Amino acid sequence: MRLGPSRILGGAGFLGIFSSTLSKSPVLPLFAANLGAGPAAIGVVASVSAFTGVLISLPAGLLSDKLGRRNLLLLSALVFGSAPFLYLTVDNIWQLGAVRFYHGLATAVFIPVAMALVADLFPHTRAEKMGWFSAATLMGRFLAPLAGGALLGWFAASPKTGFQAVYIGCGIAGLLVLGLAVFLPEPRVGHAESLSWHEAKNTMLLLAGDGCILATCLTEAGVLFAYGVFEVFLPLYAIEIGLGAHQVGALLASQIITLALTKPLLGRFSDRHGRSPQIAVGCFLAALGVGLFPLLRIFWSLFVLSVIFGFSLSVITSASSALVADLSEEKGRGSAMGLLGTIMDIGHTTGPLLGGFVAVWLGLKGPFWLAALLPGSIVPFFIYSMRLASAGQSS
Repeated sequence: MRLGPSRILGGAGFLGIFSSTLSKSPVLPLFAANLGAGPAAIGVVASVSAFTGVLISLPAGLLSDKLGRRNLLLLSALVFGSAPFLYLTVDNIWQLGAVRFYHGLATAVFIPVAMALVADLFPHTRAEKMGWFSAATLMGRFLAPLAGGALLGWFAASPKTGFQAVYIGCGIAGLLVLGLAVFLPEPRVGHAESLSWHEAKNTMLLLAGDGCILATCLTEAGVLFAYGVFEVFLPLYAIEIGLGAHQVGALLASQIITLALTKPLLGRFSDRHGRSPQIAVGCFLAALGVGLFPLLRIFWSLFVLSVIFGFSLSVITSASSALVADLSEEKGRGSAMGLLGTIMDIGHTTGPLLGGFVAVWLGLKGPFWLAALLPGSIVPFFIYSMRLASAGQSS
């Protein structure tokens, strides 16, 4: 059976995110502690790869406009295939931090450039195809901790062997990504004449001044801010009210499964019925789901809210990436997706940071209310930006 570009991208996305997630969940904090790191150092090392995304996503998108999507995806695949084996040489926390930074380059480059390639290849069904790609990456993110935990449990008598087994598994998955990336196409349109550096600079200035693109990026950053708060403070709140670790896992897993099952369908819906209203509704759902969470203490009611919050993430992200692709010019689409990735990563990483300060003042309920406030407050700005753009086009 001949694999089309959508299946190749989906397979590479699944294996790439499986590999990168397997390298950190649950093995990274355990491996760092085994090297003698304390809680503060473990926290710093855990944040390194996310910080890489903040630094690299935008330049990666820009370079894909200049050099071509396939070349950048091959570069990220080389990192996927090589980085896991470097963990086998690590014997101190500083080396681990350096390897995490290098490994973080893979997803920082791969995700925005792959999304831009999907948008290039499927202009009429881009949200649906982006949804299928995201669903593949989400399944990789879901299965990786299960595989990592199983490997560590299998080699529980010899932790060092368990760590080595996990990272060898990461490396095998990464090499498979490289094998698939070789067969990725370059879009027939959009790169016949690559951007000059002068054009690239002008593209970045245009993106920075485009209110609709910035509003869409900020809206997605707002909901990922809420998600960052939720995934960090949910376990703490759940334990405080007496839930077990298995129930915490079920709450978190329910979001990923909800996202994976609904994103392609919601992407198709936005292709047919428009993106902006869907994004606005999703923001209100997100505020509702996360804002009510600290008011409830029964597992099944929290489970329903967790599914609602996961569904809201799917409603928003299935349309927002496609909207950014719609709003950007074809030759500058990689830069636009890189800008989206950078702003998303900033939102995702600052959520837990600000949530921690709020928790000191208001207790563990405070971060959830902060998480509800941001997506809800961004909606008026998003709607205003879109209406302003529509008025400008009609005049």
